[in-house]
Amino acid sequence: MKKTKFLHLALAASIVFGTSCSTGEKTTQAGAVATAQQTPVAEQEKASKWPRGVTYEIFVQSFCDSNGDGIGDIKGMTSKLDYLQDLGVEGIWLMPMNPSPSYHKYNVTDYYDIHPDYGTLEDFKEFIEEAHERGIHVVMDLVVNHSGSDHPWFQEAARNPDSPYRGYYVWAHKDDPQTQKEGKILAGDSDNVNRWHQVPDSDSLYYGYFYGGMPDLNFDSPELREEVYKIGRFWLSEVGVDGFRLDAARHIFPDDRPEDNHQFWVDFRNEMRKAKEDVYLVGEVWAEADVVAPYMKGLPALFNFDMGYAITEAVNKENAGVLVKNHKKIRDFYKTINPDFVDATFLTNHDQNRIMSEVNGDENKAKMAAALLFTLPGSPYMYYGEEIGMRGKKPDELIREPFIWDKKEADGCRATWVVPQYSTEQTVTPAAIQMENENSILSHYKTFIELRNNSKALTYGELEPLNLGTQEVSAFLRQYEDESLLVLHNLSGQEVSVNLPANLTDYDDVRFQSKASTKNNNTLKLAPYSTVVLEE
Repeated sequence: MKKTKFLHLALAASIVFGTSCSTGEKTTQAGAVATAQQTPVAEQEKASKWPRGVTYEIFVQSFCDSNGDGIGDIKGMTSKLDYLQDLGVEGIWLMPMNPSPSYHKYNVTDYYDIHPDYGTLEDFKEFIEEAHERGIHVVMDLVVNHSGSDHPWFQEAARNPDSPYRGYYVWAHKDDPQTQKEGKILAGDSDNVNRWHQVPDSDSLYYGYFYGGMPDLNFDSPELREEVYKIGRFWLSEVGVDGFRLDAARHIFPDDRPEDNHQFWVDFRNEMRKAKEDVYLVGEVWAEADVVAPYMKGLPALFNFDMGYAITEAVNKENAGVLVKNHKKIRDFYKTINPDFVDATFLTNHDQNRIMSEVNGDENKAKMAAALLFTLPGSPYMYYGEEIGMRGKKPDELIREPFIWDKKEADGCRATWVVPQYSTEQTVTPAAIQMENENSILSHYKTFIELRNNSKALTYGELEPLNLGTQEVSAFLRQYEDESLLVLHNLSGQEVSVNLPANLTDYDDVRFQSKASTKNNNTLKLAPYSTVVLEE
């Protein structure tokens, strides 16, 4: 087997394997740790290739304000592309940027333009060009389950029942029995049960799954479907995005028509590939694996909500449990539907409490969550600010607070559109300061992303769960071609000893460690909240 070493000395002391160290001083007696220094080797050629690389989610409004109006914008994002490149990300997912009356922009009023607070189409084209020059792909949120109620289509349709746009939406008479029933809550993306909404001075009601300001589009209409295809082709062909994150992909048709949902995304992908053969589509289907799986026929990438919950539970309980076993089970199931699926893994996103708040501000646990994310299979997504330990709990505005780039007096980029309650300089160390600290959570993220980016096994490898008899340790193998890695995470705040069985004793070459650990014979002592990666 090829023995490629990859050790981050900035974050980790060396590991000593009994008396068999190839560099540095040897131990003087069994199990004793002497000073040893591993010799860094040249970084191997980058292994990851997007969309299998790391993608970074940005809420434009909160990321970087270039003109001092308090609102993040496209030029601000462009100025931070070097930061993202240095972090190691290969893709950016942008939350909605279309004109909209709301701060979050999910109720679109114009599908062919950029909200003026964010900039212009030319600004966005420049952003895409600059991102591409750095090897970073750009995915934009495409919100086509619904439009905004202020969209001209809906305004005309509501005013005039004979309008050609009437068929773009779903209507019913106010006395229709179906409008009298509450909707069922089947997904985590909405708790709204009042799906039918009144048009003023009319007997008509319209359907809106999320709320009245977001009337659902009617995909039974051929004209509407063609309009949506036209919108997609515009952003791919004329603007140059690499793909779309598809909001509310489960709700294109009502919940009792899942097969129609599945088929629509097959049709949509086929249409988008006419504009861009390698278009990337990632769908939001907030549900269990058996509900998610059929969407893979049309959406080659889907978010893995189950994994994010499982990682959070494991780090909070300091118990590996069945995290890895279940992750493998889900992935094996997905492969039966689409062998080439992209498993879009993540910790939390813009609709959930931030991971740092989910672990009650415990930086060790937040770091461990990231370590699991970047070493388990999947194509990881990270939410802006996660890498600096930003905090946040619902309501939504407070999980989308401004990024903290530097101390306030030096931060010419910080947005001010909302007064932060969770991510302040009292709770979050600014990115500029963390960059200078090798033990910061930012350095931790950068290190693990680099580790993953330079490992074919961690990027593409199969997963083999291991049970080493210690509940605090999550252990598994990642294997791809001639690279085989043994990954061990100590989820607890105590040093833990594990005995490696005979079939793992060949894993004696250190690829990476986050803290100093020791090995004597087949017993490995893992430091608290630490990760060790061994290579065969």
